[in-house]
Amino acid sequence: MHVLTLGCSKNTVDSELLLAQAKANDFLIVDDAKKADMLIINTCGFIEEAKQESINAILSGTKLRKKGKLEKLLVMGCLSERYKSELEKELPEVDAYFGTIGLDASVLTNILRELGGDYKTDLLGERALSTPKHFAYLKISEGCDNPCSFCAIPLMRGRHKSKPIEDLLREAQSLRQRGVKELVLIAQDLTYYGLDLYGKRMLADLLKRLSDIGFEWIRLLYAYPAKFPTDILHVIRERENICKYLDLPIQHSNTEVLKSMRRGITRKALLELINRIRSEVPNIRLRTTLILGYPNETEEAFNDVLEFIQEVKFDRLGCFSYSHEENTAAFELEDTVPPIEKKRRIAEVMKVQEKISLEKNLALIGKELRVLIDRIENGVAIGRTEFDAPEVDNEFVIQSAEKGFEVRSLKVGEFYTAEVIDAEAYDVFGILKK
Repeated sequence: MHVLTLGCSKNTVDSELLLAQAKANDFLIVDDAKKADMLIINTCGFIEEAKQESINAILSGTKLRKKGKLEKLLVMGCLSERYKSELEKELPEVDAYFGTIGLDASVLTNILRELGGDYKTDLLGERALSTPKHFAYLKISEGCDNPCSFCAIPLMRGRHKSKPIEDLLREAQSLRQRGVKELVLIAQDLTYYGLDLYGKRMLADLLKRLSDIGFEWIRLLYAYPAKFPTDILHVIRERENICKYLDLPIQHSNTEVLKSMRRGITRKALLELINRIRSEVPNIRLRTTLILGYPNETEEAFNDVLEFIQEVKFDRLGCFSYSHEENTAAFELEDTVPPIEKKRRIAEVMKVQEKISLEKNLALIGKELRVLIDRIENGVAIGRTEFDAPEVDNEFVIQSAEKGFEVRSLKVGEFYTAEVIDAEAYDVFGILKK
């Protein structure tokens, strides 16, 4: 069998849970859908582009099914959670559709039953890692309670549900015992963690307990700016194994647009929060994401974004085009910004950000940094610093070494010290020191 995973790292974790169960049921896992007798597609339904990618993957699967190369074709994940009835009608070649796995075992149990297996209760959340063995994701919650007008995530993953701390610690300890050195915390909103289970936000407490397990790096992704729990800042500052890095998706900077987006924060409050984070955690790197082309986003509102990012100078930044999603609050608004204008605005923002990134990277020349090696290709070692998340941020390229060292002797998943000798906007280049 083969599991094709599309979309975000939360889907990656879901697929890893499925793969662990499949292996426990003695299914043979292959890395190519064309070699599989059973294909499971874990879909994304976040925005139009992601939905189309998922549909294309399903169509490719149905072609294999028609050719007789597949005994089973199953579809799971966000797209089928949201559009199950429509998909069943339009693509009946698929044997069964399932939604998102979530925190209980019901969906996973049903998938395994369809495959001819059964759910192994003794696995206790064990996963077959699909990431390089030195890093793994830890999903601390499911769903989201934030009311963002543009977002369909609650339609697909439901209300926010925190995973109990003891379950997370057990999962983290298992990952550490298996050699994971970098633990990446993910959720739709990390900052909400614990409010539903314990009556208060518990991210700071969770971070302390995870830090004690012994990971080299712990990284935080997706921290909602509104009602940000500032008690985590001293934990990030004081704990050496918690990366000085934070993903803070602001989505926009203009107060009127933020209000329409239902983000619960203003431009002024965003600036105050960012300044406080940088003040309390010196040398922290901030990543953010923006949505451009939101309904009624005027040229003035867009220029506000340009001014904001030039003032704040985010260390890492990504952009999405606004996607007009049915059954969201923003769907009632007219999608006024033409696609070509959305693309122009994204290009303009990324041009500004490229200059900012280049300036920041050039400032690193001459500095020695700790680098975790992700892969070695053609005699070149490629890794990351604590300031870069896997798969989305800058890479550190080591092409040479001081006398007495050789790049080819480096090992994937190990830490080394390297000096930055050159830089581009999104990569830095260095020489191995020790």
